[in-house]
Amino acid sequence: MRRTLTAATVAALTLSLTGPVAASPIAAESAAESATESATESATESATESATESTAGSAPTAPVVTRAGLDPALVAGRGARVAFAEQEAENATTNGTVIGPGRDAYTLPAEASGRRAVRLEPGRHVEFTLPARANAITVRYSIPDAPGGGGITAPLDVTVNGRDRTTMTLTSQYAWLYNQYPFSNDPGAGLLHPDWWITECSCVPAATTPPPVIPKPFRPSHFYDEQRLLLKRTYRAGDKVRLTAPAGSAAAWTVIDLLDSELVGPPRIELLAANVLAFGADPTGRRDAAGAFDRAIAFAKRKRLKVYVPPGTYQINRHIIVDDVTITGAGSWYTIIKGRETALPGPAPDGSTHTGVGFYGRDAADGGSRNVHLSGFAIEGDVRERIDTDQVNGIGGAMSDSTIDGLHLRHTKVGMWFDGPMSNVRITNNVIVDQIADAINFHTGVTNSLVADNFLRNTGDDALAMWSEKIQNTGNTFARNTVQSPVLANGIAVYGGGDNTISGNLIADPVREGSALQVGSRFGAEPFTGRLDITGNTTVRSGTYELNWNIGLGAIWFYALERDIAADVRVTGNDFLDNTYNAIMLVSEWSVKDLYAITNVRFKDIRVDGTGTSVVSARVKGSATFENVDARNVGAVGVNNCGSFGFPATGSEFSLTDRGGNDGGWLAPWLLPNTITCDDRPPVVPPPAPSPW
Repeated sequence: MRRTLTAATVAALTLSLTGPVAASPIAAESAAESATESATESATESATESATESTAGSAPTAPVVTRAGLDPALVAGRGARVAFAEQEAENATTNGTVIGPGRDAYTLPAEASGRRAVRLEPGRHVEFTLPARANAITVRYSIPDAPGGGGITAPLDVTVNGRDRTTMTLTSQYAWLYNQYPFSNDPGAGLLHPDWWITECSCVPAATTPPPVIPKPFRPSHFYDEQRLLLKRTYRAGDKVRLTAPAGSAAAWTVIDLLDSELVGPPRIELLAANVLAFGADPTGRRDAAGAFDRAIAFAKRKRLKVYVPPGTYQINRHIIVDDVTITGAGSWYTIIKGRETALPGPAPDGSTHTGVGFYGRDAADGGSRNVHLSGFAIEGDVRERIDTDQVNGIGGAMSDSTIDGLHLRHTKVGMWFDGPMSNVRITNNVIVDQIADAINFHTGVTNSLVADNFLRNTGDDALAMWSEKIQNTGNTFARNTVQSPVLANGIAVYGGGDNTISGNLIADPVREGSALQVGSRFGAEPFTGRLDITGNTTVRSGTYELNWNIGLGAIWFYALERDIAADVRVTGNDFLDNTYNAIMLVSEWSVKDLYAITNVRFKDIRVDGTGTSVVSARVKGSATFENVDARNVGAVGVNNCGSFGFPATGSEFSLTDRGGNDGGWLAPWLLPNTITCDDRPPVVPPPAPSPW
């Protein structure tokens, strides 16, 4: 689901736009990561540091708990309801160096939550004060890549109140991508697509004489990973958790972004169930358990029992096919299902060249699966590169009348990718982190389904997507999810479909070539029909630099690339905070600017607090209405209206209708209905931090 740019489209760039995924249970602790490797400092270090660094000397006496780097009061009632408290490292006590703030892609601050983090040289530390009782932590961090790619490992010491020392083994083996889509693990690689236009030289390198010199590593990104740790006991509010990069570490530096702390309950026990241990599953993770899982599932279906996976680490290196079965673990902190990515002897019919750990419904072409219920375990994959044909997702296939609840997924390609037609799946209370591509994608004919209260961080493509390729997605709702730091593309994207709802979500810190929210007629999607409701969401520090177009995007981005967007679209009750560029953007592409329009979009009861440029940027023909849209701290003219770049004497091809109550002076009478105020790349004025309205 990514765009490409070839020499054939380069001419359009000179003006504006171009075109651009039942035995007794036993307890077993997860095995630690293996031995530390020796490596030298990454050659890419200089490309990833912020120019604005400071040393943190003191910190508040009380712990600072934030949500997406914001005061929780600013986002009350929005985003996922989670069990943990999130604390940013820059608000903690440290003798390290605060990096950021910064929003430029390919830098460590840009990919950090809140756009700041703390860098620790060996021997330095950062210390967090627990805001509540806790027995578990999650650390989001970055360490250098190996000079030739492939990652390193390095220790991180954890103490509480100066005692109870534990060492975590950090790794960069699942981080550090380079180059053009679909990216490379090799920092020394030349351009993957020299026939594509690139911003760095404003040229197509293969068609340029003399050819430009492109620095290596080219476009480093996807720096962060995270790791969980069950502490030795439960600690009290006010206790101090110190993270130290030890002297002699293989990592020349360790960047700590944040710490999540929580109180994890005891393992869940299911006595009346088909326990996978009774079918030969190895809870130490040494022996492959896939066959044991298959046998337990077959037995459970015959006896109409649940399948229970007790505490332990289970090795599974392929798909487990699920249909009419309930599989539950002891909880995602206790039951870990972990697998290696495995090369297939030859390409599969779907184009896959690898397989890996995952729970898959049957293909929709074979009737799909029904009545699948998955809960209470973690899936840890081994995906280190993006191969779009590979089915190496945590959850996949088609699952109707099913539920997925309380899973923790990381290091797969996509957390959950559903290929319909399918209906009535409920995806709730999951944590999906550190994905090469999307977190959750409804692809092709997914209907009447819900994605709610999920926490999604560090995806390599759209965190949440409805993609109506060939068959419409209809009647779906994405509600109260939290999306943080998608490295590429959008927080939540809707590509075609009818009667869908995006409500109550919190989306923060997209890094490049995307927005917090996108409504797009692209990627071969079916048209938008019926009604699309985008209601009660909050975005923060959103609207990124679009690499191919060389412009800034809006926090919400409407994109008419392959057809009109003409459905009843209602954007109601949303807060767009600290927008890097525009809050609202409506755009087409230069090559189709006279073909497609965006019409019938209604903006109502909107609050815009801070824009680097305008409140509204229109680069398409069409129209929209605005009612009770209040804006403050606007960096440029309220409406940057280019229309479809015909600049007729009658005014812009895009018109705005004032329905009243639009406060803050951004929608001045002289702008209505279609005054041309086109500034292709206006200067950016960094907005102040958001505050209570």
